[in-house]
Amino acid sequence: MARIPSLNSLWRSWVRSESPRRSLIRWSGADKACLMGVCFAVALLSSWHLLQVPDFTPGMPAPRNEVAPKDAEVPFRETKQQKGAERLQDTIFVQVIDKNQSTILKESLKKKLDKIELLANNSDPDRIAPVNISGIEEKWLLKSSKSRRKEWKKEVELAANRMLKQGLVNTIGFEELREAASLQLEQLGKKESPSRSLGSKLLARTFHRNSNLRQDRSLQGLLEDTINKQTPPIKVKKGDYITRKGELINSQDYFVLNHFNLVPKSPRFIPFIGTFGEALASCGVLLLIMRREKPRLQARHGLLALGLMLTAQISKVWFGTALSPLAVLVPPTLLLSQGLGATSAIAWLAVGSLLWQIPANGVDESRLMVACAVSAVVAFQGGRMRSRAQLLQMAFLLPFGALLGEWFFLRGGEIPNSSDELVYEALVLGGLLMLAILLIPILETTFGLITKARLMELADQERPLLRRLSSEAPGTFEHTLMICGLAEEGARRIGADVDLIRTGSLYHDVGKLHAPEWFIENQTDEVNPHDQLNDPYASANILQAHVDEGLKLARRHGLPGPIADFIPEHQGTLKMGYFLHQARKKDSTVTESRFRYQGPIPSCRETAILMLADGCEAALRSLDPKTTNEEASLTVRKIVESRQLDGQLKESSLTRAEVEIVIQAFVNVWRRMRHRRIPYPIPSTKQSFTA
Repeated sequence: MARIPSLNSLWRSWVRSESPRRSLIRWSGADKACLMGVCFAVALLSSWHLLQVPDFTPGMPAPRNEVAPKDAEVPFRETKQQKGAERLQDTIFVQVIDKNQSTILKESLKKKLDKIELLANNSDPDRIAPVNISGIEEKWLLKSSKSRRKEWKKEVELAANRMLKQGLVNTIGFEELREAASLQLEQLGKKESPSRSLGSKLLARTFHRNSNLRQDRSLQGLLEDTINKQTPPIKVKKGDYITRKGELINSQDYFVLNHFNLVPKSPRFIPFIGTFGEALASCGVLLLIMRREKPRLQARHGLLALGLMLTAQISKVWFGTALSPLAVLVPPTLLLSQGLGATSAIAWLAVGSLLWQIPANGVDESRLMVACAVSAVVAFQGGRMRSRAQLLQMAFLLPFGALLGEWFFLRGGEIPNSSDELVYEALVLGGLLMLAILLIPILETTFGLITKARLMELADQERPLLRRLSSEAPGTFEHTLMICGLAEEGARRIGADVDLIRTGSLYHDVGKLHAPEWFIENQTDEVNPHDQLNDPYASANILQAHVDEGLKLARRHGLPGPIADFIPEHQGTLKMGYFLHQARKKDSTVTESRFRYQGPIPSCRETAILMLADGCEAALRSLDPKTTNEEASLTVRKIVESRQLDGQLKESSLTRAEVEIVIQAFVNVWRRMRHRRIPYPIPSTKQSFTA
């Protein structure tokens, strides 16, 4: 019988499909309980509104008569949701004259008048009139003089201009339009006169089913703002009927009922359970995606993501529909993309937008789409920002992009919007982004995050700790720069974090500052202190001390955890082979574990590459410049295979293919550094003075 895999085994196999040999950091019971508590809080806030759902809303018939219990002046200000609902029922349109369409209608009328003139002169071979001409009208045309017809044409054109300035609507019937045109032609005589009736026919035929009006959404937004700002408070006296049974409830009535707590509310348990479960599952999926992307993810990193989600939910509950999705989604996405990467930021954005409650009328749907698009750009670009200056540029330019996006979508949709409100949202977004950038250093320290900008700052060789290393242990510093070049090229070839490995390489041997003369690269004479000490156990302790002291210096100088990890992991649990051999000369029963570094072994690709670079640097430096690439590769491969056989790489997630690529990268760097040079002749001192 086949064994059904457990959820735990399925989860671990799914995570390892991303990093096959990389172990997960196990979270303690307290960490899991804390994360679960935050997940429940997010789920509860997301579904809380379903426990207090009003029994009726604006637009529904009143279930009973409601009377004001006391005198009151209720300040009335519609919410965006109420405004949107009323707009869908009774939209205000602001229309203005379209000059282009007016010109087109004038040209059409001119052509009809020219046709009438041809008929009057009997010079039209088709004899087709633009309108139905009665016998009396035809007789008037044939008998009237040219000057008379010219005056008539002028009066018709003036009437057309007056009608176009007043505005034409394409829904007016032909007879109504003819009557209106006849009123504009009073100068031509009585209503029954042929000149007046013919002119009204021409105007009606030209303008029928045509309009010279267009909708102006900018003026519409200004008008709506003016109306909203001038909305007076609702005055209610004790005993006044607020609603009557069976009548439709408008937004003002509902506002007054809500002011007096006369809107009954009841829970909707089934939707509540569904929404609660959806939010809880979404938070769980967010943590799963983050751990799959970063198996070494710490519990506090997950707590940061869930804490930002909880903050977003609290903001939505507190501010309601007045809160813009841009202000809620964009700043947290920037923080997560900087600290945890684009994948985690996109996952957070997906969950945050899923839990965003869109009103039933869909008013905020376009805004949510714009906010998601802007946040996605932030997620992909934020993690690539390598300096604080670039972040400030994004915080300055992004609100303008969001403003244009909202203006485009909202102006092109059914729901017009005030430009002042859009500008206000852009300014709020810019301020929140600035605040997020200011919070990044605090979050780096509190949650152990490390950003590209922070790595670039730490890699500055003028920092005090690196300056001290270069002056007090110059040999170690040169060794560090050599290893940095090897490790950086290896990381670049396999797609690892180049900035992380560059910075980690610079600090991996800072512990040698406690006793630089005990390490061979800093010894300037032939005397080796270890030979004078003649105690392999003490020498082994000195080697281990450079790791321990390095961790102390890292804590003292506030180095982030991922950088401090390079100090012990670049040595792992390697053997101190020389001193083990010396000890066994004196006592063959010495255990190997006594002469091993205390670890831990590399837990990521970057520290593993640094370990390999540290082991290969001395061997590559000692090779003859005439050594071939195959010989250099063989030398590097022997060192790498010894690390693999010793189990140093089993937790690093480096694959065999990646190890081979790293070997070739090391050889290429060695070849660049040891290339042949042309021997330049050096002139003697006497020749130089003579010259």
